[in-house]
Amino acid sequence: MRFQVEHRFAAPVPAVAELLVDPGFHRGLRLPDLELLDVVDHRDDGKAALLSLRYAYVGQVDPIVTRLLGGRRLAWVQELAVDRVTGDGHLSLAVEGGGDRLHGLARFTLHGEGGETVWALRGEIEVRVPLVGGTAERRILAGFLQRLDLEARHLAERLGADGG
Repeated sequence: MRFQVEHRFAAPVPAVAELLVDPGFHRGLRLPDLELLDVVDHRDDGKAALLSLRYAYVGQVDPIVTRLLGGRRLAWVQELAVDRVTGDGHLSLAVEGGGDRLHGLARFTLHGEGGETVWALRGEIEVRVPLVGGTAERRILAGFLQRLDLEARHLAERLGADGG
């Protein structure tokens, strides 16, 4: 299921890019029904940065998702990579133990616009399970987009507190 979303921040592109790949920022986030288990990888050479995080869903799991997971805990790895020179990047997620049955990928740009930074994402969440895939995609995508909105609010608050 495809999606497109934009978030705006009253801060310059370099400040937004820096915070997006800051493990400390993500460790401090309190997101409903999610537990950050590990920082899997973090690399930054000043031009390109990558942050991989392992999450677990600790809320009420939809029965469709429970069947997809075969009773296992819902956990996934999210990877965010950004090219600091171009502002291009990607955000991916892959469920643990599910092969390619549940994954997502969004390409994004960070660009300056009227003194703000726009984080524009276009992507797709895909559930490869016959009969229930479409329903599961809609439910998972709704939760994913809510989490992105909440994360963006925390980014905006932090950028404002740090003076952008």
